[in-house]
Amino acid sequence: MAMLSGLPATVVQAATVTNEPIDPSAVQLEPQQQNGVTYLSGGIGLDESRAILQTKGYNLHMTFSVGSGNQYIPDVDVAIQNTQGSSVLTLSKVGPIVYVQLPPGKYLVVTARSGQEKRSDVEVKSGAVRDLQFHWSDSY
Repeated sequence: MAMLSGLPATVVQAATVTNEPIDPSAVQLEPQQQNGVTYLSGGIGLDESRAILQTKGYNLHMTFSVGSGNQYIPDVDVAIQNTQGSSVLTLSKVGPIVYVQLPPGKYLVVTARSGQEKRSDVEVKSGAVRDLQFHWSDSY
């Protein structure tokens, strides 16, 4: 079994939303705030992945994965900037799923893992959810 950040790769594979019961003892999700922006980071293990995928109230959903098996990764740095280039949110070693509640507007999302950067321009609209998936091809 391959190891990823000290966890077996099978533990960090993508989950899907189901009606199966979630073991609350396996869920460690706590809403956090930075600069008045609320966010959630987590998704390690099947129960926590399913719990975060069912969470409402966040309008930017980001998922981080690696390799041909699209295995979730929990070690991504994230920076979100507004159109003026000001930092809105800066997170270190987060994931594999990050949900953010942003005011409507246009943003630049910059993610980095092991020195490799991925960027995405995103427009967040009132009442809509934007999904961003960041994928790195190597499991270095």
